[in-house]
Amino acid sequence: MGRVDLDQFAVLRTPEGSAALDAAARVAGGDPLTSAAALRSAGVPADLAAAALTQAELRRRATGKFGPEAAGMFLTRAGLEQATRRVVADRRAARLRDAGVRALADLGCGLGADALAAARAGIRVYGVEADPLTAAMAAANAGAAGLADAFTVECGDATAFDVSRVDGVFCDPARRSTGTGRRIFDPKAYSPPWDFVTDLAARVPHTVVKVAPGLDHALIPAGAEAEWVSVDGDLVEAALWCGRLAELPRRATVLRAGAVHQLTGSGTEEAAVGPVRRYLYDPDPAVVRAHLVAELATALGATIADPSIAYLYADTPDVTPFARCLEVTDVLPFSLKRLRALLRDRRVGRVEILKRGSALEPERLRRDLRLAGDQAASVVLTRVAGAPTALVCRPTG
Repeated sequence: MGRVDLDQFAVLRTPEGSAALDAAARVAGGDPLTSAAALRSAGVPADLAAAALTQAELRRRATGKFGPEAAGMFLTRAGLEQATRRVVADRRAARLRDAGVRALADLGCGLGADALAAARAGIRVYGVEADPLTAAMAAANAGAAGLADAFTVECGDATAFDVSRVDGVFCDPARRSTGTGRRIFDPKAYSPPWDFVTDLAARVPHTVVKVAPGLDHALIPAGAEAEWVSVDGDLVEAALWCGRLAELPRRATVLRAGAVHQLTGSGTEEAAVGPVRRYLYDPDPAVVRAHLVAELATALGATIADPSIAYLYADTPDVTPFARCLEVTDVLPFSLKRLRALLRDRRVGRVEILKRGSALEPERLRRDLRLAGDQAASVVLTRVAGAPTALVCRPTG
């Protein structure tokens, strides 16, 4: 996909651009060359056709994050990748509103996903975005959503915004380098800088910082609540709730099938160690990243079989939104030959391979097993008391 610049964006906002966007939406998702040729044959200039097709493809991809609203949004690839899913943004906005936030600064607002959610929740939002094109798109998105009076955008330096104007701040620092789009893993290289971000909590009573899910726990500011969020089993983000918003040390929020489930705790507890038992629980990634495996183990009456592995084992199955449950049928020290023979005896031809604490590549193991049969099984590669182990499992009811 090509990049859209400010001049092209201005043309997309004209009646001619709107017509090109409508035409591009009808052919998006097909072969790019065929789609471009179709637009040019309809009289759309080449540059406008490329810009419209870029937007149409990004909108198509954005539907999973924003739903039907994506069809009217303006997007960049980097902005879409970092943007918050609507279900997560709406939940965050509700928490800010319920905490009494009435005016919110969104510092580094990007395309406006979080700001739009806050505006829908009745909060007055002041967005600041350093990139001129992204700022213009965020303002256009506010207008398309009918929220231009509640969410305004200025293009500028987030660190220069006067936070005394607001009673809440949301900051989602840029985690991709300008130009290359490569991910930035060192928080010190974020934009705005990490020291500015963490200092916000001392200046504004309600501060939320969106961070990468892989954030080192050592970087969590003292007194902040760290929350990890998953959607239908995918870990999507982490957030630091600071000041008056901090309720407890750690929170795992699992959004699944439209329901919200939360597990909380200190994040410092350790689960008891025991043997492999009849049922294995594979915790949701939000639970693992929040360091709440011990709390989940207590709730399930479960133990772990290795101090460094987040699989849980129990004698009875239980339905929980925080983990998947499998029944363990076989436990064996890892040996390709023994595992292959066991699966062939069971006529297993299809395997799901899960792993924690194993260096084996699942796809290579799948090839090496050379299975043929009409049965299915789950193979779990892990460690038990430090020893490489294979567990053969089947789903619970």
